[in-house]
Amino acid sequence: MSKQEVKILNYIVICISEFAKQKAIKTKDAYNYLKEYKGLEFLNECYEAEHTLSLNDAVEDLTEICKRNGGTIE
Repeated sequence: MSKQEVKILNYIVICISEFAKQKAIKTKDAYNYLKEYKGLEFLNECYEAEHTLSLNDAVEDLTEICKRNGGTIE
């Protein structure tokens, strides 16, 4: 795994944890939700821009992306 891939993976793990914390759900449930509603795909594809934002902004973006793909968590 390249250094860049490790950075992206670490960022995604942090975002999953923060999403779980802010939405008051289990980390495993957050992972499954973000995977199902394309939040993880979004983080991977948009890493260059997203990692420059705050974690609060990332969670807001994830919430919106997931809602656009059928998610119901506000």
